[in-house]
Amino acid sequence: MNILPAIDLKDGQVVRLYKGDFGTVHQVAQDPLETARQFAQAGAVWVHMVDLDGAKDGVRQNSELVRQVAEQSGLQVELGGGIRSMEDLEAVFELGVSRAVIGSAAVSHPELVREAVQRFGEKIAVGIDTQNGRVKTAGWVEDSGLDYLTFAKQVDAMGVKIIIFTDIDTDGALSGPSYSRLEELQNAVSCQIIASGGVSCSEDLVRLREMGLYGAIVGKAYYTGQVDLAEAVKQC
Repeated sequence: MNILPAIDLKDGQVVRLYKGDFGTVHQVAQDPLETARQFAQAGAVWVHMVDLDGAKDGVRQNSELVRQVAEQSGLQVELGGGIRSMEDLEAVFELGVSRAVIGSAAVSHPELVREAVQRFGEKIAVGIDTQNGRVKTAGWVEDSGLDYLTFAKQVDAMGVKIIIFTDIDTDGALSGPSYSRLEELQNAVSCQIIASGGVSCSEDLVRLREMGLYGAIVGKAYYTGQVDLAEAVKQC
């Protein structure tokens, strides 16, 4: 299983949120590139980056920081936040991003996902962010009204190979991943799944590995010292 440490960017800073609430934003590291280099030194291969400005407002403001990480950290970059058109996809791939995550736009413009998969293949992932089993969009602010399993099956049918699943109620809470929803998702689709949200310790990661997931994103647990990244990479 791949361990993807996370760098969330807002106003050029490395930050974390609690359950997606922008009112809880707080800085957790000084320099995105140095943070990514520490991930690489610990043995990580990927870094999961989110442009929170783009996720909320649809306008990516941290592109140069993403470029620096892609070009200088030695990591493959998975990027989400504000990717809502083919032009956006072309722009982020020009930054050196290895995988682009389509979130809100997958709900509002499913034709974008179809076209993106046809053109870019496995470089496209879809982010499914849920609360109480319903898909949330626009930086987790808006309720789409869609059931997450129904939506996941639609995404699977479009040819998407990777789903990044976030249960908002666990994100940043260090309460453990949403194992039951992840299992339901595994049973519903053929996509590879990356779990996001709730990882609190190495035992959580081992359990996700034993479930057969493709990957797991580690955010707050790394920054609070509750997960030793180097040890987690070795275990998983």
